[in-house]
Amino acid sequence: MHTKNLIVEFIGTFALIFVGAGAVAIDVGGLAGAAFAHGFVVIAFIYAYGHISGTHINPAVTLGLLIAGEIEFAAAVGYWIVQFLGGILGALLLNLILPDPGDLGVTILTEGVTPIQGLVVEIVLTFFLVNTIFNTAVNGKAGSLAGLAIGLALIACIFMGGPLTRASLNPARTLGPAVFSTAPQWHNIWLYFVGPCVGAILAALLYIGVLKEKEEM
Repeated sequence: MHTKNLIVEFIGTFALIFVGAGAVAIDVGGLAGAAFAHGFVVIAFIYAYGHISGTHINPAVTLGLLIAGEIEFAAAVGYWIVQFLGGILGALLLNLILPDPGDLGVTILTEGVTPIQGLVVEIVLTFFLVNTIFNTAVNGKAGSLAGLAIGLALIACIFMGGPLTRASLNPARTLGPAVFSTAPQWHNIWLYFVGPCVGAILAALLYIGVLKEKEEM
């Protein structure tokens, strides 16, 4: 595991929270603004750092790649540490610089959405995201378009899930703002860890059990 991998994972996750959660906190462009802010950060940093660390910038993505044997356990632990640190520090800086940080773009359930419904949304949408990663970036079939495909997948998922759960799909995206937000989010925070991890594991199992085998025939 190289230090530069950890550095770029930290920077990428920091940017995702600073820009993505920041766009939610200041309500720039509503749902579309939040979706494009997150998606464009992912696209930009995949092309900037993908050749170094793979640009996971999401603990659930790292978990999926670990399950699929695409990253070693020690490296995955290092990625998780810097991803969560990047998310926390990104939210801290937002809290310090925004004149009215509000809820800091924290991922919370919309009124009327139950925790189980929210859990299902996070599982399904994270599955879509990680499935896209496996079948574009990991297998190499999409070539230089992989970053665009992954970013667009995230944008699409946020358009659907944003009005329900704010579409975290990323435990680091949830934890950072939660640490500094005054919004009452802690009682449901578990689903933003469990949901993305389950979705990522399902995508990994599908890839290694079905899709990867078909590609190798």
